[in-house]
Amino acid sequence: MIKALIFDFDGLILDTETPEYQAWQNVYAEFGQTLTIENWGQIVGGTAASDFHPLTHLEELTGRSLADFGLESRVRDESMQMILAAKPRPGVLETIETAQRLGLRLAVASSSPHWWVDGHLQRLGLFHYFETVQCSEDVSRTKPEPELFLAAQSKLGVGTHEALVFEDSPNGVLAANRAGIRVVAIPNPVTQNLDFPPASLRLKEMSDLPLKELLQKLS
Repeated sequence: MIKALIFDFDGLILDTETPEYQAWQNVYAEFGQTLTIENWGQIVGGTAASDFHPLTHLEELTGRSLADFGLESRVRDESMQMILAAKPRPGVLETIETAQRLGLRLAVASSSPHWWVDGHLQRLGLFHYFETVQCSEDVSRTKPEPELFLAAQSKLGVGTHEALVFEDSPNGVLAANRAGIRVVAIPNPVTQNLDFPPASLRLKEMSDLPLKELLQKLS
């Protein structure tokens, strides 16, 4: 029986990944280069499995130093404008509210730092729903390693067989699999183009299947 839900944040609750990818794509195009989804996908949802860095990669492609162009600052500013204008992904709030009514325990497990995750959850009015928020500072290794999900599961006081993860990225699904926790994959516009490890269920949006039906399907 599922007693707890563990949510990823970036790309799952709020699509923060598409804006950043789009901003970097624009930068690459100005230098006559292309940032492929295969390269970007290495770091979506977790960085523990890759040392890919978009600016370093662009410098390698162009054969020149780009440190004086302020590209990272520009990408941060452009993507942040888009992120601040965005709302939670479809079905997120409804799922959280239904879970609360059903008495399920809730957590967030994200490879991002607390200042980022906590700040956006508070801004969106969602922070109070979660008993615990586990972020990069709380573990030694982020996704695709399982530590974040295991930490969240432990904090919630449930067994791995009693928890269910919602994830949008291959790194996140792999981390849940390694933790031994069932996972629902809900790709975002960027990650839908990537190859995913096996998941218990895959949805286009969280709104595609009401939580009660989802729990029945996985029971």
